[in-house]
Amino acid sequence: MQVYVVGGAVRDRLLGRPVADRDWVVVGESAESMLAAGFRPVGRDFPVFLHPETHEEYALARTERKVGRGYHGFTFHAAPDVTLEDDLARRDLTINAMAEDEHGNVTDPFGGRADLAAGVLRHVSPAFAEDPVRILRVARFAARYGFAVAPETMALMRQMVDSGEVDALVPERVWQEVAKGLMEDTPSRMFLVLREAGALARVLPEVDALFGVPQRADYHPEIDTGDHVMRVVDYAAAAKAPLPVRFAALLHDLGKALTPPDVLPRHIGHEARGKAPILALCERLRAPADCRDLALITAQYHTLVHRAGELRPDTLLKLFRDCDALRRPERFAMLLDACLADARGRLGFEACDYPQADWLAAALAVARAVDAGAIARGCAAPQDIPKAVDAARVAALTDYKNAHPLPARS
Repeated sequence: MQVYVVGGAVRDRLLGRPVADRDWVVVGESAESMLAAGFRPVGRDFPVFLHPETHEEYALARTERKVGRGYHGFTFHAAPDVTLEDDLARRDLTINAMAEDEHGNVTDPFGGRADLAAGVLRHVSPAFAEDPVRILRVARFAARYGFAVAPETMALMRQMVDSGEVDALVPERVWQEVAKGLMEDTPSRMFLVLREAGALARVLPEVDALFGVPQRADYHPEIDTGDHVMRVVDYAAAAKAPLPVRFAALLHDLGKALTPPDVLPRHIGHEARGKAPILALCERLRAPADCRDLALITAQYHTLVHRAGELRPDTLLKLFRDCDALRRPERFAMLLDACLADARGRLGFEACDYPQADWLAAALAVARAVDAGAIARGCAAPQDIPKAVDAARVAALTDYKNAHPLPARS
């Protein structure tokens, strides 16, 4: 049995990066011989087997042929006469089309090692254009490694967009790749590569619409809203924020694309205008509820968080209640992380002070420390309990503000 480690494991080992998972390809075997050797079949579309001891996946070397649109529009051929080079030729990028045998010898028929050294993402063959998911993968690899896309590969990606192939992407795969891209070291690279290929307008039109929208230079020296959002997601990534925070960072200013042109570069009311495009994007991509909900409250309340020092105690309490922070302080903490990224995702403000986050976190703790149970027991009429609890929380927040004044936002 000729067995090779292929793809990402070889690529990352050559880059000196940790290898999380290994993909194995078996050459010269059939489904029958794999079963006879004790492997257990798991593949539906093509022959994939689980090793009887390690339970890792082993796939028979195969070729593929395009028969329809989209990710599932392929037929596969796996047989003992399919060579290792045949199998590698169907892969997307040269850096993913290498194999390594049990002795550490690397098979590299398409120059993957040279492209690794040069920091280039280059397609293996014209068959790249048959799978629209590959556009998303190239953009995600750009975010992970900081590699440049080869000009001929970018040209091919643009052709795929122009031909409508990208429109065959299913929502689950788009979300999967976007979520992975957001968790890379420099997420902005993913969205900028997609935009250069023309694909961002097709898969995330709400985000694409932010580029070219001006903002007030005194608050946003970078001026362009799309530029600002890219800086925000990169700051969230540098802070090692979880996926919901990074997703909220990406969507927090969607309402600015809907600002009437005659009031630009001001964006009064953009917070509320962001709700509809966020809901549309999340429904289309079937984004998880935790990501959707944090994006919604970040879009609606990030300006209030920035202006925390100006808020009256009763307005503070309303903010906590509207964000469900009294019951879900952990989500409010993520909102504060997203707002910090928003504040520092501006040209020249990357290290600015942002006392609002700690101040609001402490204010929430003060409000939550009010003993609602004791207040309820002291109320003769049940209908008076909510007002009495609110009054106690407002009083506690008033004392907190007086003892810890926060300057108004500059």
